[in-house]
Amino acid sequence: MTNYGDYQNDIYRGGLQGRLPTYPVDYPSLEHKAVQALPASVYSYVAGGCGDEHTQRANVAAFHRYALTPRMLVGAADRDLSVSLFGMSLPTPIFLSPIGVIGLCAQDGHGDLHAAEASARTGVPMIASTLSQDPLEEVSAHTADTPTLFQLYPPHDRDIATSLIRRAEHAGYRAIVVTLDTWVTGWRPRDLNTANFPQLRGFALANYFSDPVFRARLAQPPESDLPAAIAYWSAVFGNPLRWEDLQWLREATSLPLLLKGIQHPDDARRAHDYGIDGIYCSNHGGRQANGGLPALDALPAVVEAAGDLPVLFDSGVRSGSDVGKALALGATAVGIGRPYAYAMALGGADAVVALLRAMLAELDLLMAVDGFPTLADLRHAGAGRL
Repeated sequence: MTNYGDYQNDIYRGGLQGRLPTYPVDYPSLEHKAVQALPASVYSYVAGGCGDEHTQRANVAAFHRYALTPRMLVGAADRDLSVSLFGMSLPTPIFLSPIGVIGLCAQDGHGDLHAAEASARTGVPMIASTLSQDPLEEVSAHTADTPTLFQLYPPHDRDIATSLIRRAEHAGYRAIVVTLDTWVTGWRPRDLNTANFPQLRGFALANYFSDPVFRARLAQPPESDLPAAIAYWSAVFGNPLRWEDLQWLREATSLPLLLKGIQHPDDARRAHDYGIDGIYCSNHGGRQANGGLPALDALPAVVEAAGDLPVLFDSGVRSGSDVGKALALGATAVGIGRPYAYAMALGGADAVVALLRAMLAELDLLMAVDGFPTLADLRHAGAGRL
């Protein structure tokens, strides 16, 4: 059993020899350095939220309204952070959330591959985005034995959607995560003020440009007529799904199917009725709609409504203690978003590995100090509102 908190001992021992951590271990320092490392257009796209970004800030602030109650004299010298998800035995309860421009965050433009490498080195699963700089087959090849999930933005063209799903199956992905809240782009002033939309410039479209069905729809291949390929992508990208559309998605794959963007308990219950295998409670980190409920506040009711379905969570997670609170409120696993995008900017796979080690160390030490030997103990204790 791994005590992830030992990572801090490595840092302190390095200090005795005059070595400081190569990468920051806290989110504010990480973001500060990333501002200097990223091109302004990429930083704006990653950092920005919808409208005046109130929901984005509220996601983060919500974690400060919940508190854990420590339990003493329970002998938490060893902690078990493992979880089971769709038959997968995972060493930790965290995962890398899908980020459509993670490729652009790396200095060499291949952040999807760096994220996959970090996943392989830590055992932390990643959810690979449909929007990536490298084809999904290459991404999965870099994750080694660590399970990987594929996030799907369902296009209008069902044949293209089915092709993407089939490719994910053949490449060894373990589940399909269908994003529901991004069939149209939310109002993002930071990007609008700079007229910056990366996909319309041809970025993060490798999965489409390499897809045989997508390519067959074009008069010329993307490498011969990039503007036409981008225009066609823009025309087919957004599909405003309805409940009845879940039938063909369910029939399109035998892999576990999750719905990302669920925040209302009635939607969680209905997803259960449609044979969906898992719920992903998220408001896209505040990027898609402003003025909504912080995702963490929505989580407990979604977990209760989901019943026996696992509930993944992200939005506003900035630290290991944030992960602990989301787990205490019932999440099965917790996704990391912007923090690993900023780590990616500083040092690719090495920096993402360092970030994951730091977040796991904080979570592990929190469980040690507060008396939670297992995640079940943490969930049983719950988190109270302040």
